[in-house]
Amino acid sequence: MDTTIKRKNIDLPADVLQKLSLMAVSQGKSLKAYIEQLLISKANGINVEVSENPSPSGDEWYDDPQNMASVQKGIEEMNAGKERLYSMEEIKKRLGV
Repeated sequence: MDTTIKRKNIDLPADVLQKLSLMAVSQGKSLKAYIEQLLISKANGINVEVSENPSPSGDEWYDDPQNMASVQKGIEEMNAGKERLYSMEEIKKRLGV
């Protein structure tokens, strides 16, 4: 776990600060220490998973490494100018549809 400390100013409504202050006092902590403890505890309870699947619907086709390699190759070829885009009319014409 990264232990680098970063400072951030946060804005909270006055009534929220009052409630948090009361909770902090009841635990014998400063407001700052109490808020930090709450946020650290909450963040440590979050499980963050990053999916390589670019599909918003989670289509399993993109979970196959070979399919993703093909997609990546196509992107690289497009960026290198080795590919071109075809309109639907061009595709239909080439397929004889």
